[in-house]
Amino acid sequence: MIGTALGVLGATVVLGACGATAQSTASTSEAGADAALPQGSEPYELDPADFTTEIDNEYMPMAVGSKWLYHETDIEGTQEVIEVEVLDETKMIANGIEARVVRDTVTEDGEVVEDTLDWYAQDTAGNVWYLGEDTHEYVNGKVANSKGAWEAGVDGALAGVVMPATPTDGQVYRQEWYVGEAEDEAEVLATDEIAEAPFGFFEDVVMTKDLVPLEPKVNEYKMYAPGVGLVEAVHTSGGTGLEQLIEFTPGK
Repeated sequence: MIGTALGVLGATVVLGACGATAQSTASTSEAGADAALPQGSEPYELDPADFTTEIDNEYMPMAVGSKWLYHETDIEGTQEVIEVEVLDETKMIANGIEARVVRDTVTEDGEVVEDTLDWYAQDTAGNVWYLGEDTHEYVNGKVANSKGAWEAGVDGALAGVVMPATPTDGQVYRQEWYVGEAEDEAEVLATDEIAEAPFGFFEDVVMTKDLVPLEPKVNEYKMYAPGVGLVEAVHTSGGTGLEQLIEFTPGK
């Protein structure tokens, strides 16, 4: 529930970034869920043979056909509807990894304002990797810009992790890296939270904090439920925004 999530926020100041430090060049060949996770702009050796497009991580399942519907009120009070769908499509990423394509569409008053194709894959340890996105923002029905688009292996962009195989309090990891465009990181704050959204009540929830070095005043706290994925997100930046799960249809 939002009260629970916000209550935990007050305690986050005492939670240090105590995740393991990556070696100068870590790799997915380091077997096991506790292998070093990618950090900052540090290189991380990825072997395409270690990846699959069948993503079954407990906290970020992406079976083909899965659909999530969210309602978001941003910090300015704007109402948005976000539809996320796992497509029966894959993309060969420039770094040699085949990725699952997930479509993320944002509408305001029924009009599309952002349309994004995200690319994900899961390694043999169970970590879910983010390999890039093709995104477009719309104004009056026309593409206004593609800011934030990137692809691992192109122009120095690096893949990151969006959900560890076994989330552990204090883990810190890179989510994406494209210098000056996408440099997000995340920290696991808790793994035994509760959350409530219009779709339902959840236990054993993983709570993370997104860190955005390019926008240091922006923080986002996310709640992930087992078997479902993201159920709630709280945005803070001079105000509070809230995104909650309205509907979820599992894929096959």
